[in-house]
Amino acid sequence: MTVKVLKKTREKIAPRPPSRMAAEDRRQQIIEVAVRLFSQKGFRGTTTREIAEAAGVNEAIIFRHFATKGELYAAIIDQKANSAEVRALQQAIDEAMERCDDRRVFEAFAFHLLEFHERDDTAMRVLMYSALEGHELAEMIFRNHIARKHHHLAEYVKRRIAAGVFRRVDPMVAVRGFIGMVMNHAILNKFFRRDVRQLLDLTNRQAAAAFTDLFLASMTNHSYENQRTRRK
Repeated sequence: MTVKVLKKTREKIAPRPPSRMAAEDRRQQIIEVAVRLFSQKGFRGTTTREIAEAAGVNEAIIFRHFATKGELYAAIIDQKANSAEVRALQQAIDEAMERCDDRRVFEAFAFHLLEFHERDDTAMRVLMYSALEGHELAEMIFRNHIARKHHHLAEYVKRRIAAGVFRRVDPMVAVRGFIGMVMNHAILNKFFRRDVRQLLDLTNRQAAAAFTDLFLASMTNHSYENQRTRRK
């Protein structure tokens, strides 16, 4: 009787073998491991074997989920660019554009960009490594995301120029100038976090508002503003 009780007790407390990770969870794990290694060692310094070892799988599992390295790179971009947070921001910007709310459009864009790079320790490093190494991922990021965002904002600027609200400038030059201010601030905060506060000690919200103030002040068509004031 005692033997049977002990046997049942051991069966209850014996650890179960670890369950196999679901395919989607495994795929997500591989992406996260790959991003971390790429951000630490670059693309030339990281092999699929190292990714597999860090993920605790054999190399064949990597290629089961991603037939080519290009598929893995595309998945990395999708993870960074298509999160729920990014989609919500894009919706907010699109709604602000429909309302012609200039401040909301540019301030929301700037704030999100600063918050994203402050929270994410891998995105900027992956971007820098890919660009410096002439990696195909850099072209994918630029073509599918950076260029699209520039064109999206430039089209809005073009419409506001046509409406007489913004003064006549090259829309793409204006957008490059605005995003340049924001990205320079993000880069300095990321790589010189302790020292940069001596130059400019602002929260992301304050920085986004300040850069938007500068941009809108430089873009305002004062003739339009004067006419609007007289109409009132």
